[in-house]
Amino acid sequence: MIQAFGLTSNSRKDLPPAVDDVSFEAHAGRVTVLLGAQGAGKTTALRLMLELQQGRGITYFRGRPLHRIAHPSLEVGVLLGDVPGHPARTVRGHLRMLCAAAGVPVRRADEVLEVVGLVSLRDERLATLSRGMDRRLGLGCALLPDPHTLVLDDPADGLSTRESQWLYGMLRAHADQGGTVLFTTTDPKEAARAADRVVTLEKGRLVADQEATEFARTRLRPRVAVRSPHAARLAALLTKEARTTRRSVEVVREGGNRLSVYGSTCADVGETAFRHGILVHQLADEIGDMGPVAERLSSDTAATSDTPGARQATQPGGTERQAAASQATGEAGTPTPGPTSTSEGDERRARCAEPLETADPLSPLPPPISVRSAPSPLRPLRYELRRAAGVGTGFVTGAAVLVTSALTAVLLAGLGHTPQPRLLAAWPRELPLPPAALGAGLLGALAFGDEFRHPALAADRGTVPRRLGLLAAKLVVAAATALLLAVLTVGCDAEVLYLVYGRELAEVPADWLSLSASWTGLVVGCAWAGVLAAGVFRSTTAGLAAVVTVPILVVPLVQKVLAGSSVRTAAGFPARMREVLLLQWPFGGERYLSAVARVIVQPVGGALALSLTALLSAYLLTTLRSRAR
Repeated sequence: MIQAFGLTSNSRKDLPPAVDDVSFEAHAGRVTVLLGAQGAGKTTALRLMLELQQGRGITYFRGRPLHRIAHPSLEVGVLLGDVPGHPARTVRGHLRMLCAAAGVPVRRADEVLEVVGLVSLRDERLATLSRGMDRRLGLGCALLPDPHTLVLDDPADGLSTRESQWLYGMLRAHADQGGTVLFTTTDPKEAARAADRVVTLEKGRLVADQEATEFARTRLRPRVAVRSPHAARLAALLTKEARTTRRSVEVVREGGNRLSVYGSTCADVGETAFRHGILVHQLADEIGDMGPVAERLSSDTAATSDTPGARQATQPGGTERQAAASQATGEAGTPTPGPTSTSEGDERRARCAEPLETADPLSPLPPPISVRSAPSPLRPLRYELRRAAGVGTGFVTGAAVLVTSALTAVLLAGLGHTPQPRLLAAWPRELPLPPAALGAGLLGALAFGDEFRHPALAADRGTVPRRLGLLAAKLVVAAATALLLAVLTVGCDAEVLYLVYGRELAEVPADWLSLSASWTGLVVGCAWAGVLAAGVFRSTTAGLAAVVTVPILVVPLVQKVLAGSSVRTAAGFPARMREVLLLQWPFGGERYLSAVARVIVQPVGGALALSLTALLSAYLLTTLRSRAR
């Protein structure tokens, strides 16, 4: 169950807090709704519960706050707004990536796709999904790790009646299996139809916490639903009789042949229609737009028709709920038929009436997960590989870097006065970094994009993005990508220079070992700087800015410090360092250490090492702070 105590958001300047001292409970095996108009504070309350927003109060999920749960994504399935993810990622690829993040078997993605009805769209891009398909995918993402609790923010927003019925059927099936379901909505009729308990918010404050039956009785208006081919004439007669008898009766034309009569009864409306010879196809007591009340709302007047709304929710443990759950899990038989007429002649005419929309039968919920990886559910390297390879951003960036480097190398060779190492790296003196280093930094800065967008990952504070295992996986993948980009860049530049100008400009330099170490260190260092900066500042732009800042600001600062006057100097430090350490390594290992030392003492290398050290320290500090909270 969910227990929320004193949820209060931080004040916004002179405005009152969006949520002020909200407390409620959502029990297991039941569907609970947070109801309120736009701006009532529903989304803010959810974000406070999931610790995605600063504020006061505490929320327990089965007795533990979220930050005390080792792996929250296995406990709470979250859907806030649209399904966040790279628009170029496929539906199946997105779910497989989340499987690695949650540590569940990859076959779980196919099971969920079958349940939510997206098997035929598994190769479609996220950007091409309709609103209804996006909602299905969002529910699939929430169900993927088989969580006990579902927290959904307005999941039926923008859906048709048919799609909404499908969604609520899935939520009801999850609750019937013992899970806890909490979702928000702005429609009171929808809340009464789909929920067991309704928690009402108004201007950030709790105004009611009621059972759905009590909510419908006290906060929704009863009415009589009428269908007649002479609806306009019947409406005029009902209005005239109400004025004559001085009764407060309101008649609303719902469109077509449907009327909603407030302040009257089925008996009064039926008698009026009978006296004036008006044919009636439907006559039923309703609460709002919920459909016939029947047992669900304990009405004294029996309904004469059955609509989709009446099949959605019943009393806890009642036979109607069991039938609805059976239909939701694919166990029910045929759908409930359309409207029933009030006479045999009306029944014949009703066959020509507009058919009602029925919900699709649902597949069963995905089976429970029997395989749990230990000790951590996260598989960082597998997740990072699927994240990086699931979209074409890396491939497009790499191709752009190779083309730009080749054209730059040809142009520099034609102008002359450029050393051969800079030609092979396509690095003009006028630019702070070569294209390969900028491309590697961009790919590194994009490493944390999915975690920032996806609430299921952002809420999992113990795993993503502050887990050191995930950071190591991102650094390994970024280094491998940068190394491959560095080798391909030099190879492509050498080949293009050979084709255009001949063998002279494509020869291997004499000091290729130290140059290769410098080149590799530069490209990999830029990629790591992008990864660390994006993780610290939670922004791709900040990650790329950190890469560009190294040669523009940090390098001149380091050169200025080293060139400054001091009482004592460190002249001869490299030679003494080599004498003390390097000569003691067997099998010629001092050669490689010497090359690394020469790279670090260069201005760019020293500045890059300094920046990486500062970013790594900041990342570790934020990790420790998040774990201590």
